[in-house]
Amino acid sequence: MDDTPFEAQTDLTPGAFLRRVGAVFATFDARTQDSGNVSYGVESNGRRWFVKTAGDPADVTPFLPHEKRIALLRNAQRVALSISDPALPALRGVTESVWGPMLIYDWAPGELVGTPAARRADPESPLQRFRRLPPGRLTAAIDTILDVHLKLCAAGWIACDFYDSSVMYDFTAHRTWLIDLDSYRQGAFVNEMGRMFGSTRFMAPEEFERGARIDERTTVFTLGRTISLFLGDGELNRAGFRGSERQYAAMTTACKPDPADRFQCVAELARAWRS
Repeated sequence: MDDTPFEAQTDLTPGAFLRRVGAVFATFDARTQDSGNVSYGVESNGRRWFVKTAGDPADVTPFLPHEKRIALLRNAQRVALSISDPALPALRGVTESVWGPMLIYDWAPGELVGTPAARRADPESPLQRFRRLPPGRLTAAIDTILDVHLKLCAAGWIACDFYDSSVMYDFTAHRTWLIDLDSYRQGAFVNEMGRMFGSTRFMAPEEFERGARIDERTTVFTLGRTISLFLGDGELNRAGFRGSERQYAAMTTACKPDPADRFQCVAELARAWRS
């Protein structure tokens, strides 16, 4: 972390440590999300960082215990080190604290596309403003999401818990960012949970079935649903879809209930989408 003001280790809590490093201009805690993680926006010497922590070990209210939140942050570190892409805020280092690891990312300007259910229909919400963008802008955002997942799949990662709150959009620069890929898994695996973590709007049928195989075809479905919710009305009807006929065909194939009927990898989906 030679190019940052962050030390590799501290005996302080993250908040106290970061206030010593610079100015904490944003805090993301239980008021904005329910994961138990606590994250910060920090500015020092004219530069901004996003710092993600596992939250307070004494807080027992989150659905995941502290040690599992730490495990997800360690996994997020592995994801960040396995690929690089302009749409992924760069991980600049990790500071070990009394709360566990603090992941130090570049600050990504923009707004979270994901919106709480109560506000999803609000025309001024980030989600609805994003969906009102011209089809060309939305296609470019989807292309960015596909490009990142082409790299992730090439590195062996399977998408888990990807949804609109994993996407940020800069409405001024028209730039798309992907964040919070902490739950991605290396290689195909068996669903041992039944209903897995994630947003129902983006999840494949096998993510609800204990014993089902979760593999790259599951990622294909999630990306198909992303396309349908961003460029369409969330349904698979042609009338509600703002893309071309070939884009529509690619989206509906990706969203087939049976994994055998979908594209078998993200590369196939990307080729069909861009054909």
